[in-house]
Amino acid sequence: QVAVLVELRARFDEAANIGWARRLEQAGVHVTYGLVGLKIHAKLTMVVRDEPSGMRRYCHIGTGNYHHRTANLYEDVGLLTAKESIGDEIAQLFNSLTGYGKGIEYDELLVAPGSLRNGLEELIAGEGVAGGSGRIVMKMNSLVDAEMIDRLYEASAKGVRIDLIVRGICCLRPGVEGLSENITVRSLVGRYLEHSRIFYFANGDGPGRAAYYLGSADLMYRNLTRRVEAAVRIADERVKSRIAELLEVSLSDRYIAWELSGDGTWSLIRERGGVDAHVRFQQLAIERRSEWADPTIVQDWK
Repeated sequence: QVAVLVELRARFDEAANIGWARRLEQAGVHVTYGLVGLKIHAKLTMVVRDEPSGMRRYCHIGTGNYHHRTANLYEDVGLLTAKESIGDEIAQLFNSLTGYGKGIEYDELLVAPGSLRNGLEELIAGEGVAGGSGRIVMKMNSLVDAEMIDRLYEASAKGVRIDLIVRGICCLRPGVEGLSENITVRSLVGRYLEHSRIFYFANGDGPGRAAYYLGSADLMYRNLTRRVEAAVRIADERVKSRIAELLEVSLSDRYIAWELSGDGTWSLIRERGGVDAHVRFQQLAIERRSEWADPTIVQDWK
């Protein structure tokens, strides 16, 4: 049994999506088209299997579209998990999107409209409480939402060090005296189009305990208020280390990175021998592929 939610309002892909919806219906798939007044922007998949040990749900939560062309060009990340609590919440989210659930509370997920804005604001405020030990790293396509920008300014004023990796529009001004001295903004422009949305809070899971989230939403009013978005909290330490490495490489780039100044101008950082983040990501992918040849590692991940 297959159920698919198709968002028909997708820039440049409306006709293609209508065609896919028709083909899916002809194949016997149950196709729905979302909720009136809300665009569906979350990237979620759930497979339920009847296994010898019982029913098990495998879920994927991603930052990128399920699109074969952009998969070759865009930089994205995703979590594939069989964690029961995540599977339960994604099932509830799918039920709400098909009309069978409402008033749902989430623990593993931040969902818009609803808990995503409030959840991120609480996490930012939590770093402000930590003061000088507070640390925030956010990676996204666009930063436009005025309320979120104000929360980041407030955290900066409390001594929180904030690094933002914003590929496109950024309405925040970094490095402004009395406002954003502790904030830096950079953009990576290279072989791949930066597309992932990742949020790191050094004390998000308690003092000294970092929290990582990945999901589909940029910090724009439309994403936080008028769209269905989902971000998942990462609990597995191995996955956390992978995301930390991704952010570290992105922040250490000295070749394809541009930095935003307080007057709104961008400057290219290019140093002889500097790190090219996209080249480094390719190298890491090749190294990890060779690791899977070790049967003990494969067994461990099973």
